[in-house]
Amino acid sequence: MCELLAAAGVEFVLNPRLVRGLDYYSRTVFEWTTDRLGAQDAVCSGGRYDGLVDLLGGRGTPAVGWALGMERLVALMEDAGVPAPDSAPHAYVVAVGDAAAAAALVAAERLRDALPGAAIIQDCGGGGFRNQMKRADRSGARVALVFGDDEVQAGSVGIKPLRDDGPQEDMKIDALADALLARFGEALLE
Repeated sequence: MCELLAAAGVEFVLNPRLVRGLDYYSRTVFEWTTDRLGAQDAVCSGGRYDGLVDLLGGRGTPAVGWALGMERLVALMEDAGVPAPDSAPHAYVVAVGDAAAAAALVAAERLRDALPGAAIIQDCGGGGFRNQMKRADRSGARVALVFGDDEVQAGSVGIKPLRDDGPQEDMKIDALADALLARFGEALLE
């Protein structure tokens, strides 16, 4: 293992006293540490645990696993000046009423299937229209897809811009994918 790391140009320190806190580890264990986070220096760690499946009643299986501290990785990225990716969803689904909630759930899934590159958040927090719209705004979504019982009965939905002052546009539920594609572009298909 050490020869492979050296051949790949990965700096490492061999520490025969390194112990991971779980009994099922065997042979090689590792930690990726940094000097940029103070006392919380472990970023990623793991190792071999060839006996784990056997220990759980299965057939012995060679295995390796690891865990990564996302908050520590983010802190390292910030320290290095790496800009955070835009994580705001494209659309936030708001539904008021029982029929609207059911139709919104189905529509959101159909949108995710039709537009795999689209980030669509379904509100599951309950509450009235005003509270859901507040959550939609806080999410950073560019638009809210507004479902109400009366609108759903008519087969329509509203698209409300959240990042500009444009008016809400009402359309047929079946036209949502095309409308989002026109608004956000071909990247939604990837």
